[in-house]
Formats: sequence, C-alpha cells, structure tokens
Amino acid sequence: MGLFSLFRKDKPIVDDDEVYARLAADSALQRQDAASTPPVDLDLQRDIARATILKIDAIEAAMAADMFDEPAFRRPPRRAAAPAATDVSNGPVTELLDDDELPAEAAAAERAPVVEEAAILYANGQPDEACQLLAGAVGARPATDRTAWWMLFDLYGALHRQEAFDSLSIDYASTFETSPPPWNPVLPDTIHSYSGFAPTVALAGVLDENAAAQIDRIRVAADGAAVLRLDFSRVTSVEPGGCALLHDALRTVRQRELMLAGAEELLAQVRSIIDVGRRDEGEAPWLLMLELLRLLNREKAFEEASMDYCVTFEVSPPSFTPPGKVASTPRQVAGPATDRYLLPHVIEGDAGEVWSSIRAHAEHAFAQGTSLVFDCSRLVRIDYAAAGHLFALLQQLAGPGNRIDFRELNHLVAALFRLLGYADVARLFPHRY
Repeated sequence: MGLFSLFRKDKPIVDDDEVYARLAADSALQRQDAASTPPVDLDLQRDIARATILKIDAIEAAMAADMFDEPAFRRPPRRAAAPAATDVSNGPVTELLDDDELPAEAAAAERAPVVEEAAILYANGQPDEACQLLAGAVGARPATDRTAWWMLFDLYGALHRQEAFDSLSIDYASTFETSPPPWNPVLPDTIHSYSGFAPTVALAGVLDENAAAQIDRIRVAADGAAVLRLDFSRVTSVEPGGCALLHDALRTVRQRELMLAGAEELLAQVRSIIDVGRRDEGEAPWLLMLELLRLLNREKAFEEASMDYCVTFEVSPPSFTPPGKVASTPRQVAGPATDRYLLPHVIEGDAGEVWSSIRAHAEHAFAQGTSLVFDCSRLVRIDYAAAGHLFALLQQLAGPGNRIDFRELNHLVAALFRLLGYADVARLFPHRY
C-alpha cells in the first residue's frame, strides 16, 4: 500500500493501485534473473514507469490538501536565516541548509560508509566500481535514504548509460512513490569548454512593461562575456508587455553561451496566460514560449506549440533551430543573485591555472563585499588530489565576512567534499532531485 493510501480520508482507493504496484515489481524481478529469462523489453519498462508516475501524481494531487492538514505532517516553523558573514575564528563558516535547498535525506546519509567509498572510487577514476557499490546499496532500498540513489543517477548520466538510468527510475518511483529525475546526460567537455567568470542577470517580480530596465541588463551583461547566466527563479508572473521585452532580449544573445536557471518555471508562467484560439494577449507570450522551448531543446513540444500558434494567429510559426551552447538548471530557491565562477568539466591533479584564476576572482569578489560562488553545474568529476589542493586554497581564502558557496554540485562530488571537510569553510548545495 502506498504512502498516500495510508492517510486517505473519505476518498475511495483506486482499484488499479495494486495493478501498478505489481507491474513495477514484476519489472524489478525480471532484472534480477536476466540470465534465465528473455531480454527485458525496455519500451515496456518505460511505459510501466510512466504509468506508475502518472498514478502517483494523481493520488498526490487528490490527497495533498488532506494529508498536509494532519498534525504529523504540518511543517515546523522555519529557522531564522543565518547571518551572511561568519567569523571563522569563532567557528566554521557554515550553517544548517534550508530544507528547501537540501533534502533531509542527503543531510542524514552524507556520512554513510557506502556514500564515502563510492565518492572516493569515482574521484579516483573508478566509475565502474562506484556503480557496483551504489547499485548494491540501492538494492537494499532503505526507505529513508536517497543519497545512494541520487549518486547513481548522476553517475549513469555522466557515463551516458540511459538504459540503466531508466531501469533505476522504475525502482525509484515504486520505492519512494515520487517521480524519478529526468534523463539529463552530461554534455561532453568539448561542447562547454569555458571555465571562469560568468556574469549573472537575475530577473524578479512581475515581468511587464515596467521591467524594461532589468531586462535591458541582459544586453549589457552579454557585452564581452564568454558565458552569460540568466536566473528567472524570482519571477512571480508575466504579462504580454514583459514577454515582448524578454523575447527581444533573448534573441539578441542567441549566439552567446547561456546558462539558465528557472527557465522551466518561467515557461509554465507564460503558458498560464495563453489559450489556443485566443488573441487577447497578442503574439508576444507565444513567441516567448517558443523561444524558451527552443532554448530548452524541447523540439517536439516546440512543434506542437507552433501548430497552436499557427491556428491562433493564422500565420507561419518560427522554425526550430538547435539551441547550441545552452545549459539549464531548476529554479534556485535561495541562491544568491551574484556573478559566479564556472568550474570546468573535470579537475585533476594540481591545476595551477585554475587555482590562480579562482584566487584572483575571489579577491575581487571579497573586495566588492560579495560572496565567492562556484557554479558546479558542469563539474562532472574532481579527483582526490585536486580536491585536496582546492580545499587548501579555500582555507587560505576563508576569513571574517568571506562567504563561499558551491552551487549545483552533483551528488558524487558533494559527498567527496563533505568527506574532506569542505563544510568547515563553505556551504555545499547539491542539485535538487
């Protein structure tokens, strides 16, 4: 019986709950005895996973209001925000991470032996051994620990093992009764080769005609920048006038390498103000929606939206062109809207040029009174020796008022950093699943 079924009040249990659970269990049993059974039908597995996820989402939607009204599930009062500057002479520069930023399971399991061992194996260039160790831990399916699962998802993405990822997704959905992470393989280093300073433009509030000044910062920041980071996390709503301004700005930076935060959430806000056949809002929201779908490389969704645009305005839609060098991360709940230092794809040994660049950027950031924020969205692996060199550098840079953050860490690197004591000098924020 699923978690939501236990707390259901007056709504009947859907008859086919057991059918979905049995289908998911059968797919797991098939994998356990692959030698004596015909090859697993991966298409069937994916269909099962989608069916399971849809079922779970339906139950969650029906039960959310009732469940979270129960005393046992009421959210405790939020902790007061920690001060931005902490004196390392009186203690470590760290704080408890907000529950919106780091799931509780990761904090509870970060010192588990299997987590630390897998992190070391991967750092030392032994991904297959790390896979075997994590797969064994996942097989035990502890009900309260997802860290090994998240590390294995990241590892399969780094190794481009989609079939293994899909198989793990089925087990994850049936074990935790929640949607698994989407397949998002790590791009090769040849596609995103730049590392270093990356200016950030963060948009906030309502995007309407009055947002012209903040949207125009996109063009200003793009001038001379190798990589531009656009953060839409704090956008609360959109209006047609703001959609027109943002669409024009995005078209001017098409040739730039872009990193987007909160683009999926912005896309949902744009979609909420348009309907097929209704022209009241004009074309701007539609064109912005199509541009966001293009940047997110969602070609199928782009083509479907193009047809709706054509039906609504009786004009030919824009054609889909691949986005090029564009990376996307989820909405940043509490991340600082500051410029970031983009770490490279892989860091190995004593990377002197990287350390010198980091030191120069840190000294400039601290002199300006801002944080040193590392963008780790492209960092696939850092070996054990390099992690030691970087930690020594951070110990030199840390000081009263010098705040250091690592954002968008994959869970393998995050586990290694915790093991080495990075939390004594910096705050660690793994990407969210």
